[in-house]
Amino acid sequence: MKVTINELYTFMSIVDKGTISQASEQLNITVSAASRALSRLEKKLDTALFRRNTRRLELTVEGEKYLSRVRDILYDLEAAEEMLLQRKGIPSGKLRIDAASPFMLHVIAPIIGQYSNAYPQVEIELVNNDNLIDLLEQRTDVAVRIGELTDSTLTATPLGLSQVRILASPEYLAQYGTPESIDDLADHQLLGFSSLEKLNKWPIYDASNQFFHIKANITSDSGETLRQLALNGAGIVCLSHFMTYKDIQAGRLVQLFAASTVKVEQPINIVYYRNRALSNRVSSLITFLKKNIVI
Repeated sequence: MKVTINELYTFMSIVDKGTISQASEQLNITVSAASRALSRLEKKLDTALFRRNTRRLELTVEGEKYLSRVRDILYDLEAAEEMLLQRKGIPSGKLRIDAASPFMLHVIAPIIGQYSNAYPQVEIELVNNDNLIDLLEQRTDVAVRIGELTDSTLTATPLGLSQVRILASPEYLAQYGTPESIDDLADHQLLGFSSLEKLNKWPIYDASNQFFHIKANITSDSGETLRQLALNGAGIVCLSHFMTYKDIQAGRLVQLFAASTVKVEQPINIVYYRNRALSNRVSSLITFLKKNIVI
């Protein structure tokens, strides 16, 4: 009995997600249906693809070898379908977009509906990941990367630069006063990043002519969480323009040290695998974002 495409997709999704329940959510099927599909596949192959325990599934040696071929098969299948669609010149098919939560919330989400209206045959899936992912492993078409790129296997298209600024809410400043110098910051609540220490170097010079390295009172690994803390008067923060410019325009946040702030801009790129042909849907998304986003 031959295996089916659905069984292969179920197998790959279980690998990528780590559990049958998470795979079922991704595939929009029941847990029992995903479990039955895996059982049928293993029975047809007469091979155990996973080692099972109470916490997680781990690939067997046979499962690892099979996975490599399955990925190639499904990629070739999607590429063949895409080739036919491209001949029609209309962006079509699934487009999986990965970005950190702040960029997704403040840049992509407000305008992606316009893209969908312009290209109704594209099925869009938005994924938030504040950590870097393997695009191929997660079956992701494109991802937005903020900061300097380190993965040379990715092709990158620059979307622009986003300046970072030191900010606080008017309510915070009314209660604690406005700092006029770096020394004054010792008497203030500072909000910083817990996972990326380089982001805790603020764009103002200290006495050693180096960027001021803060010691935060409250930290988070999420820029959006830090933004919310600042908006609620919890302290002073340093964040990118793309996620705060509307707050500044509305007066919800105020820039500090405007005259002495060094212009530091974070590069923002959209990335994809170099060995993948640039599909109509990916190229249409890049063109749309470059035309419509504010960063």
